[in-house]
Amino acid sequence: MNARLILDFLRQVMGNNNRPWFQAHRSDYDAARHEWEQAVEQIRERIIAFDPDVANQPLKDCTYRFYRDTRFSSDKSPYKNHFGAYINAHGKKALRGGYYIHLEPDHCLLAVGNYWLPTDILTSCRNEIMANEQEWLRCVESKEFLSLFDSQQATQSWDESWDSPQGFGLTKLKTCPSGFPRDYEYVRYLRLKDYCAWHHVDESFFESDRWLDETERILRAAKPMMDFVNSVIDDYE
Repeated sequence: MNARLILDFLRQVMGNNNRPWFQAHRSDYDAARHEWEQAVEQIRERIIAFDPDVANQPLKDCTYRFYRDTRFSSDKSPYKNHFGAYINAHGKKALRGGYYIHLEPDHCLLAVGNYWLPTDILTSCRNEIMANEQEWLRCVESKEFLSLFDSQQATQSWDESWDSPQGFGLTKLKTCPSGFPRDYEYVRYLRLKDYCAWHHVDESFFESDRWLDETERILRAAKPMMDFVNSVIDDYE
């Protein structure tokens, strides 16, 4: 992947986010998009090797439109400033977790899991965690998972946001959810309102000859966690 070509184009978009400029540079967009789609297909093939369930999702169902939906936004910029891809066995709109790759100037990241869940499924996930505690801990407290996704490794805090270098759980309850024991040893996992694990990478990450190997390593590390949660979600979808 020519990551530099993609990121340079996105930087230009950030400074010229309007239709006249975009139309004048349509060939630059086409070149960047081509590089991105090739890269996503390479990532998809790597994921299929360890998660065959995603093989039924063609490339066109894994990428996003570059044009923003501005109907309900105060920001009327017509174009995104990033390229993203979500590889999910049940499609981009599924509740089930999947694999997300995000290229944006100074904000590149890899993520695994889901971004939100309805209350009934969250409750089931919390019950499953308590019922199969040791299996859950093997998923989220393995050495590799903690090194890549535990916010304490980077910030010394268990409260983080999408802008944090790495983390697990984009949104959390401030206290224990209703109906669960407040003194539960692993209550921090019951407070989660999603099961998204993410890891930021430098732009140079995608310029390395080993970017595919490293991407696969990072995504693989979170798959056991995602499989645990997906086993619950699958009862609802």
